[in-house]
Amino acid sequence: MSEAALTKFIARARRATGVRGAVSVLITSSRELQALNHRFRGKNKPTDVLSFPPALGLTKRFAGDVAISAEIAAYNARRRRHSVGEEIRILTLHGLLHLAGYDHERDDGEMERKEAGLRRSLGLPIGLIERSGRRAGEKMLRSGNKSGGRVRKPVGSARAQAGMISRAKQASR
Repeated sequence: MSEAALTKFIARARRATGVRGAVSVLITSSRELQALNHRFRGKNKPTDVLSFPPALGLTKRFAGDVAISAEIAAYNARRRRHSVGEEIRILTLHGLLHLAGYDHERDDGEMERKEAGLRRSLGLPIGLIERSGRRAGEKMLRSGNKSGGRVRKPVGSARAQAGMISRAKQASR
C-alpha cells in the first residue's frame, strides 16, 4: 500500500468516523508496538494496533496517532486471504474509532456495530472486532494479536513520547 493510498483512505475514514483534526499513522514493527504497548498500557506483548489521543490542548488541530504492526498486519492478511493493504485499512479504521471515543472493551457492542457499518461502507473485509469471535456485549479474551485500544491517560502525542515518525499524515480540513 502506498503512502498516497493510505493518506486518501485516512481522509475518507476520518470523515466517516467523525474524527476531526490531523491523524498520524505509523506502520512499524511488532517490536515497536510491543514497546509502546508496554510503555503506555503496561502490557509487555505485541499487538496489531494502538491509538493515542492527543495531548491536552492539541485536540482542536490534532486528533491523535495510530500505530500499526506491519508483521501482524501481514500475518492477518495471509490468514484472512486479503491484501496487506486491506488489513492496514481495517486496522486504521479500528484505530480511528478509538480516537473518536469508542471502546469495544466497555461499550456493550457499540463500537463493533459502528465498525461493521463503516467497514461495509468503505468496502473492507471483516472487521477486527467481528473476527475476534466476540459477540456484542461479551467480554473479549485478549491475546497478543488483538487490538491494543485507546490510551486512557493523557500521554502527549505518541510521536513526541516515542520519537515516532509517521508514514502517513492527514492534515486537518
